Order: sequence, then C-alpha cells, then structure tokens
Amino acid sequence: MTDTHAPTTPVVLSPDTLGAVAATGVAVPGYDRAGLVAGIVHFGVGGFHRAHQAMVIDRLLSEGKARDFAICGVGVLEQDRRMKEVMDAQGGLYTLVLKHPDGSREARVIGSIVDYLLAVDDPEGVIERMASPETRIVSLTVTEGGYNFHHVTGEFDESTPAVVADLEAVRSGGLPHTTFGLVTAALQRRRERGIEPFTVMSCDNIPGNGHVAKQMFSAYAALVDPELAEWMRATVSFPNCMVDRITPVTSDDDRAEVRDGLGIDDAWPVVAEPFFQWVLEDDFPLGRPAYEDADVQLVDDVEPYEFMKLRLLNASHQGLCYFGYLSGYRYAHEATSDPAIAGFLRDYMDLEATPTLPEVPGIDLDRYKATLIERFQNPEVRDTLARLCAESSDRIPKWLLPVVRENLASGGAITRSAAIVASWARYAEAVDEQGDPITIVDRLAERLTAAALTQRDDRLAFLRDREVFGDLVDDERFTAAYLDALDGLIADGAHATVERLAALPRD
Repeated sequence: MTDTHAPTTPVVLSPDTLGAVAATGVAVPGYDRAGLVAGIVHFGVGGFHRAHQAMVIDRLLSEGKARDFAICGVGVLEQDRRMKEVMDAQGGLYTLVLKHPDGSREARVIGSIVDYLLAVDDPEGVIERMASPETRIVSLTVTEGGYNFHHVTGEFDESTPAVVADLEAVRSGGLPHTTFGLVTAALQRRRERGIEPFTVMSCDNIPGNGHVAKQMFSAYAALVDPELAEWMRATVSFPNCMVDRITPVTSDDDRAEVRDGLGIDDAWPVVAEPFFQWVLEDDFPLGRPAYEDADVQLVDDVEPYEFMKLRLLNASHQGLCYFGYLSGYRYAHEATSDPAIAGFLRDYMDLEATPTLPEVPGIDLDRYKATLIERFQNPEVRDTLARLCAESSDRIPKWLLPVVRENLASGGAITRSAAIVASWARYAEAVDEQGDPITIVDRLAERLTAAALTQRDDRLAFLRDREVFGDLVDDERFTAAYLDALDGLIADGAHATVERLAALPRD
C-alpha cells in the first residue's frame, strides 16, 4: 500500500515535478519518457483506458519493456477538449489510485501516454500519426454505442448524422472526423504507401468486439472504396478481448483526496478497484508489447471469457442499478449491500446467466460470482448508480437480451431478466418514487421516456420499441414475466418488488 507524506503545498503534477511527487511517497515513472515511441494510438482516453490498458503499458515500461509501445491518445469529440487540455498541461501524466475495501489506497503516477491529439482540431494530424510506420496498434474504448450498428439487424448504420457528414466530406475531397473515417483514411494511406496495416484492438464491452469492429470498419470503408474494404477484411487484424476493472467517474472528492491526502495537484486523476482482468486474443502481425508479463491472459479464443463477463458482471450491473436507484440508493455498494438486491443478483447469475455460458477455461464460476458481489460491495470505489443506469439502450441489448433469447429458446428461466427490463422501463419514466426527477442519460432518452410515460395505460408500450427489443413484445412467456415485475414496480415499489423476486424458489 502507498505510504505517502503529503506536503503542505500540493505539488502540481507535470514532467518537471516528478521528483517532488516522488518525495510524497507516491510511485512515479522511473523510465526515460523522452525516448519512448508511441506505437499505440488509442481512441477514447477516459478513466477506464487509463486504469487498464495504459496502466499495463506503464508497468511494462517500468520493467524496461515496451519502449516502442507508448500511447498517443486521440479525442474525436468536442467534449474531449478538456482531456486534451489536462493531458497537455500534465505532459500526459496522471495519478491512478486503487481503492481497497479496507480503506487503504495504492497510488502511482502513470507515464505511458506521451501525446494526445484532438481530431476536432487536427484530423490530418491524427490520420498521419496512424499512417506512420511507428504505429503498430490502434486501440479503442469508444463505449458500446461507438460501433454504430443496429441493435436488431447488427448491420452498420450509414444513416447516422456523423457518418453522413463524414462521407460527404470525404467524397468532396475533405477529411473525416469520426473514428471510422479517421482509421479508414489512415489504413488507406498505409496501403498506398506500401506500409503493412496496424492492428485494430477493440477494448469495449461488446461480445466478439474484434469481430464487430472488423465488420463495422469494413462496412464504413465499403462506402468510401469497396476495394479498400476488401483489402481491410483480408489484411487487417482485429483481435477480440475482454477487459474488466470497475472504474467510476472521477469526482471532485477524488481530486481533493489526491490533492489533500497524497499532496498531488492532479486535474484528472483516475480511481479504480484493485481487481484487474484482461483476456486477449494473440493476433498482432506487426508485434505487440509483452502483455503476458503484466498479467494479461493471451488466449486463442476469448469468447467464453467475454460471455462470462458481459452476462455476469455487466448484466448484473443493470440488475442492481435501476432497482437500487428506485429503492433510494445512489451508489453500487449501498444497493448491493441490501440483502434483497444481492440475493436477486445471485439468483439471476446462477439461474439465468450461467446456463447460457460455455465452459470458461481456468475459471471457477461460483467463486467468480461471489467475487462479483464482493466487488460491487466495495464501499471505497463509490461507483454511482447513475453511471450504471446511463446509456441503457446500448447496454441492455448487448448484455442482457442475449441471455433472455437463449433461455426463451431453450425453455430456461427468464423471470429475473424480464424484471431487469421492467425496472429499466420504470426508471425510464424519469421520476423516482418520491416524485423527484431522474436525468435519463441515453442517446434514445426522449423516445424511451415518451414510451415509458404511457405504460400505465399501454402496459407493453416500452417493450414495443423493436429497434431496441426486436420481437420480445410478441413472446407471451417473456411479456408475462415482464408485466408481473412492472405491475409490482408501479403498485408496490422497487424494493418490495425485488424482495419478492429474491424470495422466489430457486428451482
């Protein structure tokens, strides 16, 4: 654990102050950052990337490895400007604080990000950085919604405004601004220059994320140049991976703790739980860092681990967040410490999710599920339910509905899964049980709330959105379970409903 000695005046984090930071007792990069080569370009430099992939590279650099695989971050949206300002001011440095359940802290300054580009301002610079032979991996944490595919058909949606604007710009001789356009343009330049393509490594919570990335990027490329798309399908590697570390949004309290407790003035530190897992398909034609030396599992088939994580951890997050929020809780540890919610989650995991999982090599599933509950209950992480409730229309269809459909097909249990969907429908009404407003953060917020507000009269209104739910509204077994839970949520409230569900027999 970190033994710190906070100075009276906090040290402003920068490359020039690392000596003073080290004097506080916080570990700092001991390697020469000036000689690093950014062999990785990463889209989506948020908390998770900095607590996970960037931490791995920092660990390898500290061991004298991966010096050709430092990271150049890329922001695509205007809202990424603040990250660029912080990265520029701090020379890419930031503090990572691991919060243990006993209240202890483990802090380290991470130095693996050596540059940050904002595509809004300089798309040409982003494209050229990826087109450079130095770039061997382009990685992505662009959220579940960042892959632009239709939830029901699975096809690339070329009608979204950003893609339409991108294609218009490219066809008129301009530059793209989306992740799809920037990566495709860089691959096109490499092809024209006779440079082997980089690996595209998706690190988002999507089943078969590498396969999905290949399909979506190739579909975009086909709209630009069908021959380029064929070349990408034949030559570009898109490895699958599974990533796991609970990383809440950095709060002002976190900044204050780093400043007052550690003595470091860091504009954007990252906090995370101690648990870490990364399972990665070993498919990197231009080489890769020695990931295996940093506790990354390199495997031939990631799919079993993906299903385990998405259907147990991620879907369980949805299982606790709506019921928890409507029950009056605001943090994941508060909700999961409620015996009814914890019991409901374990029943979902055991009775509905686990039967849909393939064998997961080397994993004790019972222990894994128990550990999940323990991780959710970590009071130090303070993961907000609002964060878990956000972007549900991108999460539920990818994490929970596959469990529903497999169990409907096999005759398996769907009671708890249907109740989770019903709890989302009740939450989407945008008002809690005390009559206070709920801010719905979702790309489909307006549409979802409009439907939810009619469900007191048209009880299946929320479920009729076929772009989200497909044909589930037509399945009588599912709708019966869904309505049973929804009626309870409306008549009795969230906590009484989850208590009733947790008390159901497990056979």
